[in-house]
Amino acid sequence: MIDIRLIRAEPQKFIDAARNKNIKVDIPALLEVDSQILDAQRELQDARTAQNAAGKKIAKLTGDDKATAVAEIAHLKARAKELADLVDRLQPKFDELMLLVAQPAAAEVPLGKDDTENVVLRVEGQVPTFDFEPKDHVQLGEALDIIDIPRGVKLAGSRNFILKGAGAMLHQAILRLALDQMTAKGFTLMTVPVLVKESVMYGTGYFPVGRDQAYLAERDQMSLVGTAEVPVTAYHTDEVLSFEDLPRKYVALSTCFRREAGAAGKDTYGLYRIHYFDKVEQVILCRNDEQTSIAHHQEILRNAEDVLRALELPYRVVNVCTGDLGQGQIQKYDIETWMPSRNGYGETHSASRFHEFQARRLNIRYRDESGRMHYVHTLNNTVIASPRVLVPVLELYQNADGSVTIPKALRPYMNGMERIEKRA
Repeated sequence: MIDIRLIRAEPQKFIDAARNKNIKVDIPALLEVDSQILDAQRELQDARTAQNAAGKKIAKLTGDDKATAVAEIAHLKARAKELADLVDRLQPKFDELMLLVAQPAAAEVPLGKDDTENVVLRVEGQVPTFDFEPKDHVQLGEALDIIDIPRGVKLAGSRNFILKGAGAMLHQAILRLALDQMTAKGFTLMTVPVLVKESVMYGTGYFPVGRDQAYLAERDQMSLVGTAEVPVTAYHTDEVLSFEDLPRKYVALSTCFRREAGAAGKDTYGLYRIHYFDKVEQVILCRNDEQTSIAHHQEILRNAEDVLRALELPYRVVNVCTGDLGQGQIQKYDIETWMPSRNGYGETHSASRFHEFQARRLNIRYRDESGRMHYVHTLNNTVIASPRVLVPVLELYQNADGSVTIPKALRPYMNGMERIEKRA
């Protein structure tokens, strides 16, 4: 959520932010409701002050003067109730509009309409060539009996899958590698709920704008999360943290659920765009300082790159344009990994910083050295998400005979297995 004082001061900035991010919100309507609430609150305060003053004088009055004062107090009381009721009626509309306001992007974010206008910052690793006709990950997985999409669809509908045998082991090995790297860097490992109150989804900015992407347990007013970012970021809701304990660095592994609403016909093949997956997510809560926030943004980006380097996968880093940014993100870097079956790079990671957007919604604050209260800045990034990352791992490590070599970094997690081969 944005500080309303900033919107009052520079409304055009937030009108532009909404347009650039393709988010629909009526800033003039918000400011009109805000003005009505402020006027009503001022008049309400004046009425209550006058009512209190008249009440103190009434004991000294007699006769007609007292009767007049009693009538005046009754009038002020009635007016105060009218004004309080007016504020109560206006507040929900104000809150509704405030929840739609977009965070303006940082100056270094490129202006663009969608992901086709993201800007490549650098390319890492060498894209390999094959001296044989390569297979895609589904062909490899089915031939090796480690991926079963038809039975996944039979059980749960489209965009579902089953990993089995060495495929399930490879999936788990990648997640364990990422967790080990993150805990070695001092991040606190957490196990968190994946079914949360809707207030947590609103607090992290996934509702109301992204509500159609979530699986809802409506009877209980709960939602399945699309990322561990949600419960981890909300962990300190309504708390005042100690300045000395910042930054707080957390990492969590969770199953993630996404409806992929609006993605009909898009990336329907294989494991790229699916309804559930496992993800290792890193979250940082830091002090409210631009340069500190930027430094942590680079840090979480490096953490994700370190996993890809360990897996020896070629990738590139892109600066995401305004039209591809989320409502609360001030800047986002995507990491895209080379996938032969797509003949290009596919997104595997997103590293985002939010300033105090999420912290205001969740009421997460800290006191600085002088005792002043501030909202924290929040940041998050994918460390690794699987099985999407299995797409490049299987396709890039395949051999001419249809087997798949296990990346060296994963072999300790695979009981020393060096290759996935078709069973006789």
